[in-house]
Amino acid sequence: MSTKSPRVGFLGAGQMALAMAHGFVARGGVPAANILAADPYPAARTRFEQEISGAKTTDDNQAVIDQSDVVILAVKPQMMAEAAQSLTQVPAKCLLISIAAGITLKRLNSLFSTQRIIRVMPNTPCLVGLSACAFSANDGFAPQDFELTQSLLESTGMAFQVPEKLLDAVTGLSGSGPAFVYMMIEAMSDAGVRQGLPRSVALQLAAQTVKGAAEMVLATGQHPAALKDNVTSPGGTTIAGVHELEKQGFRGAVIDAISAAAARSRELGQD
Repeated sequence: MSTKSPRVGFLGAGQMALAMAHGFVARGGVPAANILAADPYPAARTRFEQEISGAKTTDDNQAVIDQSDVVILAVKPQMMAEAAQSLTQVPAKCLLISIAAGITLKRLNSLFSTQRIIRVMPNTPCLVGLSACAFSANDGFAPQDFELTQSLLESTGMAFQVPEKLLDAVTGLSGSGPAFVYMMIEAMSDAGVRQGLPRSVALQLAAQTVKGAAEMVLATGQHPAALKDNVTSPGGTTIAGVHELEKQGFRGAVIDAISAAAARSRELGQD
């Protein structure tokens, strides 16, 4: 990112906007004073200003567009057309980044009457600098737009450029994926409590186990199956648990969950 910090705006001040703003301020070199968020709900604006100390909010979408170098379109897919209609124009200097699931670049270009739009699928771990996201843009987009987007996203975790047709898959995998992992951590914690562990201990052990296992995959570069085999001794405790997961269709359920989320992303783009 250039030495001059960009002015970052948000249309929508909900949970994902909060997570991204936290990440940009903490790790992306964007001062809170450079952030302006618009939302029609006073409660959302109040929460945003409380959590991002120094940031400003408004109920005027056009004011955000006019005062920002890059604007995150953080509204629900069903509200994107209404957000576009609230604007009189999008200045040529303003780069738009949509994080709405399913809404295609072609549709966004039509709604906002600009080609300076990039689609991004982030996830909420950007709050703690561990985002896993991907982005797509039209052919021929300006190099400085690519550099700014890549820099902002990588400041909060991993970012990959992919063809737009793959963004629905990204939505199902890493966009919705944290919810599936939280469910697993909750289930592991419940199992620990059932076996007699205090809830606080069980939850910490479960969360740290998932975190450590994920870091092993990233740090070693080994296939998850090989890492699983390293833990699975002949006739031991782990293979007994693995057998039970296989009987319950664990892997199939995870694949189906991600596939369902990706399918819903495609549906949102057609609505």
